[in-house]
Amino acid sequence: MRWARGVGAALLWLALLPFALYAVRFGLDGLRAPLPDHYLFHPETFANAPMSAHMILGAALTLMAPLQIVTARRANGLHRRTGPVVVAMTAITAVAGLTFIALRGTIGGPNMSAGFTLYGGLMLLAALATARFAARDRARHRRWALRLVVLAVASWIFRVHYGIWYAATGGWGSNEALTGPFDRIQVWAFFLPYLALLEWKFARERRATRAARP
Repeated sequence: MRWARGVGAALLWLALLPFALYAVRFGLDGLRAPLPDHYLFHPETFANAPMSAHMILGAALTLMAPLQIVTARRANGLHRRTGPVVVAMTAITAVAGLTFIALRGTIGGPNMSAGFTLYGGLMLLAALATARFAARDRARHRRWALRLVVLAVASWIFRVHYGIWYAATGGWGSNEALTGPFDRIQVWAFFLPYLALLEWKFARERRATRAARP
């Protein structure tokens, strides 16, 4: 069973890698001189810097956060050393994204801004709570760390949802401005359902623990 988890983690990491490399390249665009018609990066604007940081650090976070689950079981020393790095990257990524939204908004308008603001706020909360409980409450640390991992890979899930949707429907309900019916749902659906599933898992674990008590 242990080897199956290892294989699953390796396959997930390989699936995340192309997205992470794309995000790094995209973030580097903001550090260069963006084209005047670039939909995200504008020439000579302060908001480019936080978005570049968000993309580059977010790419690294997408790859590193799932590895924390593996190292927690197999290499606890490595897990403890890299944990603060992952937490710091999560916090900076979240703050950078929230700063960009405050300065520039989002391409999809108020609905997307609201969804992404909640997403960034939850990422920041997960980072702070994971760090807070690391030494004092192992069970809470684990739960918050798993929430952090779900949020860390959610940006990849966002793209996966679009890939599946376009393959299945040809892009019905979506447009370039990201204001179609599917787009408006998607800005919430790429993270909230997965967090809800995780909370369901936690609830089952708590019930099992109570049932096992004499």
